[in-house]
Amino acid sequence: MSEAVRNWARNVEFRAARVHRPASVEELRGVVAGGTGVRVLGTGHSFNRIADTEGDLVVLSGLPAEVEVDAEARTATVAAGMRLAEISSRLHAAGYGLANLPSLPHISLAGACATATHGSGDGNQNLAAFVRSMRLVDADGDVVELARGADEDFAGYPVGLGALGVVTHLTVDVQPTFDVAQYVYVDASLDELIEKREDAYAIGYSVSTFTNWADGRCNVWLKLRADAGRALIPPQRDWLGGTLATAPSHPVPGEPAETCTPQLGVPGPWFERLPHFRPEFTPSKGDELQSEFFVPRARAGEAFEAVRRIGGRIAPVVLTSEIRSIAADDLWLSPAYERDCFALHFTWIPDRAAVTPVLAALGDALLPLGARPHWGKLFVGGPAAALATYPRAEDFRRLLERRDPAGRFRNEFINRLF
Repeated sequence: MSEAVRNWARNVEFRAARVHRPASVEELRGVVAGGTGVRVLGTGHSFNRIADTEGDLVVLSGLPAEVEVDAEARTATVAAGMRLAEISSRLHAAGYGLANLPSLPHISLAGACATATHGSGDGNQNLAAFVRSMRLVDADGDVVELARGADEDFAGYPVGLGALGVVTHLTVDVQPTFDVAQYVYVDASLDELIEKREDAYAIGYSVSTFTNWADGRCNVWLKLRADAGRALIPPQRDWLGGTLATAPSHPVPGEPAETCTPQLGVPGPWFERLPHFRPEFTPSKGDELQSEFFVPRARAGEAFEAVRRIGGRIAPVVLTSEIRSIAADDLWLSPAYERDCFALHFTWIPDRAAVTPVLAALGDALLPLGARPHWGKLFVGGPAAALATYPRAEDFRRLLERRDPAGRFRNEFINRLF
């Protein structure tokens, strides 16, 4: 490889023999048809080697940026490699929005869907659940279109880990644009949050809690939706033992609040409030590692207590930890497949040696409870460690063998899974 390509956090250097930046779908078809170990690099926001290859690495940012709204169908067809920030601003300008967004709008839609990236909210599914249909270049270099309701194995595709083809376009469900107001409660009680979690997470359209798991305190980010028929009702000043913030803040203590989306209850468009971070700044801290575990909501109490027991080990190596809620879906490799979840996210210091033993302890504590790690983040034990918790894993294996019998889209990560 003539150029060094790294991921966003710079903890992974890709080993590709060739890097391609096709400017058209036709050019992409040629790359795929003649390629080996074809993998797609989105915005590089994965923290493991899910996108790595020793063969052909494809970057889709050169494809035309397209957003086409079908008002009657309530869908939008978008170029898969576009970043969520650009997609969102175009949708809003057309009078539409997505139901939810992840904490950062910097990532590509296709990459977010392929790894089941999500936001928060009891009624909100991950982004892949928005996909109505998808267009991809398959292992033969042909363009194939698949649709929800038309293809019986469609649920295997949206969270496809990049193993079923190169997605070029996604058609996603949209709704009329809406406003959101964001409030932050500081220095709340982690004990009270855990005890009252069902009520606490039901209050907002999207709720996130940030903690270090050791000092017993947390900050709660509450996002309230306001659109037709809904009024913004400011929350009470004191809640869960915390106080309503009077100045903006950042999820990572000590980082500048100016990089975050507006708070203090000032309403604004969905795409400028649902993410935590603004697209023109580096999200989170930047120099970091990340992990996340999706635990069944029915076992959340056990999971929280298990993490608290090792909080003293977590705190020295964590920048912040976020708790979010996600609604169940029917996508085969989604960590929320057929179960509502709480997702426990960890933003680590950039020291893999210091983080690894703590991450192993987290796995030991959470995997027995049925936790599923985020596909694009770090976890110990290899990808296959969590595969037993996916009831449709064998169906995905068969789909993979049927769609890509020669392994054109395989890499080490996929081979260790399937």
